[in-house]
Parts: sequence; C-alpha cells; structure tokens
Amino acid sequence: MRTTRFLQPILLASLIAIGLGSAHAQTFSLNWNPRSGDVWVDAQLADMNQYGARYRDPFIDEMVRYHAAPRDLVTDLLVNRRWAPGDIYFACAIAQVIGRPCRQVADEWERDHGQGWGVVAKRLGIKPGSAEFHRLKKGFVPSYDRWGRPIELDADLKRAYPNHGQGGKPDKAQGNEKGNGNGKGNGKGKGKP
Repeated sequence: MRTTRFLQPILLASLIAIGLGSAHAQTFSLNWNPRSGDVWVDAQLADMNQYGARYRDPFIDEMVRYHAAPRDLVTDLLVNRRWAPGDIYFACAIAQVIGRPCRQVADEWERDHGQGWGVVAKRLGIKPGSAEFHRLKKGFVPSYDRWGRPIELDADLKRAYPNHGQGGKPDKAQGNEKGNGNGKGNGKGKGKP
C-alpha cells in the first residue's frame, strides 16, 4: 500500500507513540486521523500525540493553565478514556476560541467525531479560513514555545509570526501570545521589548 505524503506524519506519530514504552505512553489507533481540514494542523496534532504521550504532566499542565480545562477532565480523557493528546488539545483550543467549556466541546467530539475535527469545528461556528480558524491555528505556536519544542510554521503563520525562530519567541507586538487571561505570566515577558 502506498502511503500519501499527507498521512505519513500522522502514521509516524502514531507509531512513535505506540513504541515509546514508558509508563506514561499510550497507544493510539493507527487509524487516528483528525481531519481538521488543514494539513498543517493535522501534522501538529499528530506531533502533539508524541509529546503528550511522552510528557503527560507538562501536557496536562498546558491544557489546565493556558486552555482553561479542568485538570480532572484532561486526566480522564488522556488516562481513562485514552484520547489522543492531539484531540484533547484541539477540543480545549476550540472551546477557548468559541468561549465554551472544554468539557462541552469534548462531549460534542465524543458524540460525533466520525467526520473529523473540521466538521465538528464548523458545526461549532469555526469555518475554514475564518478569523476564528486562524486564531485556533496561531494557538499552536505559544504552546510549542512554552514546551521548548520546535515548530515548523506554514506560510500563514510565518506572516503572523515574522520573527519566530529568531530567539524562539512569537512576535508579541502582534498580540499573538495569549495567556489564560489572569494577568499572571511566567515572568519571561518582562524587560526589553
């Protein structure tokens, strides 16, 4: 069987997650395919599966602190229900963009995920190419930066973060780095602009 270039990152992430062998690693279905409607987003969600499986606690902390998800929900989805970390991230990120609780989006996904994240997101009001979709996409960058994980930006994100990779931080002048809105950062944003 010939694997398309689109599916290779997803299959690779799934195989790596299966082969990690640590106490925190989980297995994800080889059929896992988020179908967000954006190839770049799908690849990042697959990469998050690797990260979340290997570094479960920092992944959970990210969802709680920066995506307003209840710790018990994220832990239940990841450990008990064996959700892929990419699905957890996307549910919580969508919830944040549309102003609803992560639990509500997770319930929506669990009820009807057969057609993928793109269809679920559209039903929740995030249309392809919309401002909400671009906000959702931009949200990956600060998460990766907080994890110290490299991220390859697509053309849209290179325009949104023109200085990314030059010092490793998003371009804060464009207001793209959002915290949890509580005014308490991690202390790294102080000092020279």
